[in-house]
Amino acid sequence: MGKELSEMSLEELWELFPIVLVEPDGKWAEDYREMEMLLKKLFAGRPIRRISHIGSTAIKGIWAKDIVDVLVEVPESGGLEDLARILERNGFAVMSAGAARISLNKGYTPNGFADKVYHIHLRHAGDNGELYFRDYLNEHPDAAKEYESLKLRLWKRHEHDRDAYTDAKGGFVAKWTAEARKEYGGRY
Repeated sequence: MGKELSEMSLEELWELFPIVLVEPDGKWAEDYREMEMLLKKLFAGRPIRRISHIGSTAIKGIWAKDIVDVLVEVPESGGLEDLARILERNGFAVMSAGAARISLNKGYTPNGFADKVYHIHLRHAGDNGELYFRDYLNEHPDAAKEYESLKLRLWKRHEHDRDAYTDAKGGFVAKWTAEARKEYGGRY
């Protein structure tokens, strides 16, 4: 019998769950809607400001990891920990937790990725730079293609090091998120 995910080192997890980019897939929007409906059901009666599809699967026409990212914004008094516990009771695993951000996942198994994989990002309302980045790339196809090219260049170099892959994209994301905030003002 193999190890449980909680018993694996970070290196073992990165080996089991490498970065793999795939061509754009219309199912991502459907997978997002399915998760949005589940989250609304699980969080019924809780103060949720907004649930949004973020990440590369929310950007039209670019290659992405086959993982749907979902941002859940709650008021400052919303209780991120309470929402995280609800998700944990429903099969989600905590990836990272801080005072103002908790990230969970679903679809990671001891045998690798499941058919559907999700990252849920619990945040306080307004901590939503990903929305600006998503919108900017969707409205500026040249920037989206530049982002796709960057991701494709970094893919094999950092296939088994998610932190390095994310860090290497950081400057690009920060640049266009700042540009989007200037262009869109207080959209969110």
